[in-house]
Amino acid sequence: MSDILDELQWRGLLAQSTDIAALRAALGEGPVTFYCGFDPTAASLHHGHLVQLVLMRHLQRAGHRPIALVGGATGMIGDPRMSGERVLNDKETVASWTERLRTQIGRFLSFDGDNAARMVNNLDWTGDLSAIDFLRDIGKYFRLSTMLAKDTVARRLASEEGLSFTEFSYQILQGLDYLELHRRHGCVLQTGGNDQWGNLLSGVDLIRKADGHGVHAATTPLITKADGTKFGKSEGGAIWLDGDMFSPYAFYQFWLNTDDADVLGYLKVFTFRSREEIAGLEAAVTERPQAREAQRALAEDVTALVHGAEVAERVRRASQALFGRDNLRELDGVTLGDAVAELPRGGVTPGATTVVDLLVATGLEKGRSAARRTLASGGAYLNNDKVDDEDRVIAAADLLDGGYVLVRKGRRNLAVGVHAS
Repeated sequence: MSDILDELQWRGLLAQSTDIAALRAALGEGPVTFYCGFDPTAASLHHGHLVQLVLMRHLQRAGHRPIALVGGATGMIGDPRMSGERVLNDKETVASWTERLRTQIGRFLSFDGDNAARMVNNLDWTGDLSAIDFLRDIGKYFRLSTMLAKDTVARRLASEEGLSFTEFSYQILQGLDYLELHRRHGCVLQTGGNDQWGNLLSGVDLIRKADGHGVHAATTPLITKADGTKFGKSEGGAIWLDGDMFSPYAFYQFWLNTDDADVLGYLKVFTFRSREEIAGLEAAVTERPQAREAQRALAEDVTALVHGAEVAERVRRASQALFGRDNLRELDGVTLGDAVAELPRGGVTPGATTVVDLLVATGLEKGRSAARRTLASGGAYLNNDKVDDEDRVIAAADLLDGGYVLVRKGRRNLAVGVHAS
């Protein structure tokens, strides 16, 4: 089982550890129980959380026992951020988001077998904890000098805004989580992002002081692009894992647009492809970069992981269909709507609107004369079929599911006509 550590290091999924040799020994001695926490500070997890979910899945597949903690308590406070104080959400909102996150996380882990996953909520052991008991039984083990030295805390204290006692206390609550899971379930490893290192150490130190036991912590690195800039964020914001907040088609396109310099690293981190498979894709990047085989593999694997294989196949076909490599007629209206969401659009009235009208209405051409020249030269397409008749009227039969019709100028200039029924 200790081989999993070598695998995680090769994939770039390990950054810091309390004692890598001791962790290797623990993993080699038999199944260990580990946990990772997720706070409901939004209605969905995002691509950054995906790193932790993949790590948990790797460890479970290696035979270890995962605990996924959704912070119904810590989510009402929020981990201190570099950017400033969090807005405190009401209890009903946090409770609702907690359930949403539990559902998302549940898709990544197995809850059957000898190493079945557990799902827990830290509100279960903090909800009835009095302030006096918290300070006497837990707070006495924490030293201000250590707490003030934490990187995020130190930076916030030096900022103009400062840091509230509410957020300052977060590290104590996270330490309490580890202590409770250690006592209740024998948990001996906590994982998290590298920015959580100080909070992870809080739990390790608390267990040592309170129970006299040595436990482990390990972090994943901050995922960056090859040029050192931060990975993630689309033009619309976060890359949410919830399909209603960030469509599966947009999610697929996000990964498909990965740069050649980044794609191999992302394949290691975000997919479960073998070393041999990734080596083959590395050769493809070098020898056939225009084919974008590695990007397609990444997009298909991660979309299937998050949204399921059926959805991944549907959006893959939609991506191909937009550029004539699949049948547009076979796409459902929801998938097609996601696929054309960011395209220029214009209104269509079947039996009245011509292809020339639509080229102009969508901005693919600046005027009717230019649009006619494009048709005459064979550069205009309706639903991926070439159109050369300047008087071609869009009929009801041309409408795809959802009332859409696709118009294209040349190979890659796309727009969509929409029939408002």
